[in-house]
Formats: sequence, structure tokens, C-alpha cells
Amino acid sequence: MISPALRATEINPGKLGFLFRRQFELSKVSAGETVVLVSDLATRREYIEAAFAACDELGADVYEMRVNSVPSWTKVGVPTIGKCKGTLEAVKAADLLVIFHVPLFTRWLKEVMDGGTRVLMIIDGPDDLEQLISPPGLKDAVKYAEALYSRTREVRVTSEAGTDLRYTRGEYPVMAQWGFSDEPGHFDHWGGGHLHTFPNEGSANGTVVIQPGDIVILPYCRYVQDAVRLEINDGFVTQVEGGLDAKLMRDWLDDGKAHDADRDPYAVSHLGWGLNPQARWYAMALHGEEPERHRAGARVFAGNFLFSTGPNSQGGGKRTTRGHYDVPMRDCTVMLDGQVIIDKGRIVDPAMQVRRISIT
Repeated sequence: MISPALRATEINPGKLGFLFRRQFELSKVSAGETVVLVSDLATRREYIEAAFAACDELGADVYEMRVNSVPSWTKVGVPTIGKCKGTLEAVKAADLLVIFHVPLFTRWLKEVMDGGTRVLMIIDGPDDLEQLISPPGLKDAVKYAEALYSRTREVRVTSEAGTDLRYTRGEYPVMAQWGFSDEPGHFDHWGGGHLHTFPNEGSANGTVVIQPGDIVILPYCRYVQDAVRLEINDGFVTQVEGGLDAKLMRDWLDDGKAHDADRDPYAVSHLGWGLNPQARWYAMALHGEEPERHRAGARVFAGNFLFSTGPNSQGGGKRTTRGHYDVPMRDCTVMLDGQVIIDKGRIVDPAMQVRRISIT
């Protein structure tokens, strides 16, 4: 039996160069630009070779910076840039930073983006890079949703499973990803197609019911098997009820505490929804629970509501806790200032609906 880590890819490896060129064209890589590839000890070497070839064809100058670590998928906010002298200055000088691990919730990333460098994260498997490449119209739909969410003050999320969550927003910016990085200071994720923000401090209240079939994409990579009922008061999860999945959640968040009285892992973190029609909720059932196959797709499938706990430093907040939990939820109804934009997991606002393209 082939282990998931050694699972053969289904696309022709020769396509990678073509896919990287297409992705870099979307990200507006052009002649004379400098592209830095930040890899690590676990980065697929074929990705580096494809990136070199794509940049060469587009006339961009490119080099690789390989960090001496294997960044963990389950620990966010761990810096890989800045400790070695000159590394931060180098990536700030680049036009495009392509990074092959998760840089989110780090101080250095914000500094790089504030300087205007575009940032593109590539962390998914080859088959998923092909499947999830941004289809026509996705950026327009995401930008429309971003503007709508940015104007929103009151949000309500409900479901027939028992979810009834309310929060206000405006304290933190809306963050949007459309699958490529073509604007100065923009961070994106190849395979993206979603948006989120952090609720105003202390504003989240109500009940969230994570039901069977919802996905815990971080720290685990699994479909929820039994319902988890969360009670939320003044921005913090105060009660976690259920069976195995509830115990997995409690234990992970408790292990993220800096001290016994630390509540940060239980704080409500980023909240938003997916718009990418290329992603499919059932992909984990098809391909198994290997995280590399689902880092983008599980988050961005159209109509999911993404609930999370833990840090908010990416939006400018002060929480940097390791206790982060990401759950894309199905079948939710999302209302922005009373306007229904998602009805039971189906996007009803036509400006957010994007046609799926066929991958042969």
C-alpha cells in the first residue's frame, strides 16, 4: 500500500511548468521584476524547478531562499524569515515573494506586505494546483464580496443544526483571496477564493453547532463525526459540548494555552465564506485526509462559512496564540445587515456566483 505522503500525482508532471507560468501571469510577473522563492527542507523540488522555468520565460529575475526548518502545518505564527541577518531585507526588496509554507500571523509578513511586496503562498499538492487555479470571474466575485462585507456592521449566521451566531465588524479589515497575487502588498494562496475578517472585540455571541460533515481543516484534517455545540459569550467560546470531536477541540485549544488562565485559544477568530467553484466539499472523501490535498480546497468551496478560534494578529489584533482552530461549515445561512447572501450553504447573491471550469 502506498502511504499518503508517497501517493502518486494524477497530473502529468510536465504540466507543472505550464501551470506555474499561468499562475505567475495571473500574478502579473513581468520582465525585470525580482521574484524570491522561500522554500524549506520539505518543499517539493519540482515546484522550485517549475517556478524557475516560469520566471525565466517571463523575463523575471528569480532566486531561492531555503530556510533550515520544516514549518508545521499545525503551528501558526512561527517566523521563518528575519532571524538570519539580511533575510527580511531581501524579501522586502522583491516584487513578488513566493512562499512554500504558511507565513500567516507572523510580524515579518505584515512588514513585507506594508512595503508593497506581493506575496503568493503555494502549499497544496500538484493535482490541486491544477484543479483550483482561479477561474475567470473569481476575482470580481471576491472583490464584490469584500466591498459588501466591508460595509457590513451586523452579521448573523444560522443553521438548521442549531447555529445562531451574531457579531459586529468594522474594527478589523476584511481580507480577501482570489487565488493569485497581482496587487501591491496583497497576500494570496494558489487555490484561494474566499474572504474573512475578525469580529469586533467582545461582539461575538450565540451558539455554533459544528455538525457531521463539516471539516476541521486545522489542526486536524478530518470530517466531523459527531456534533459539537459551542456557546459563545462576548467573543469567547465558553462551553464545548459533544463527543469525540468536542474532546479533540478542547484538548487542542487547552494545549495552546500559555498559562492556565489564558483564554486566547478560545477567542473567536476569523469569520468568512468561500466562493471558489473549483473546490468540492467531498474532495476529502475522494482523496483521503492528507492535509496537502485540502489546505485550499476545504476552505474555499462555494457557500461554506468558515468559523475559527485563536489569533487575530493578522488583522492587526494582539492575540498570537498557537491555539488556532479552523472549521469550514456546510448548510449555513449568512446575513449581512439583514440581507441573506448565503441560504443553507448556497450562494444566492448572483454577483458572488462563479462558473466552474472543466479540468481535463
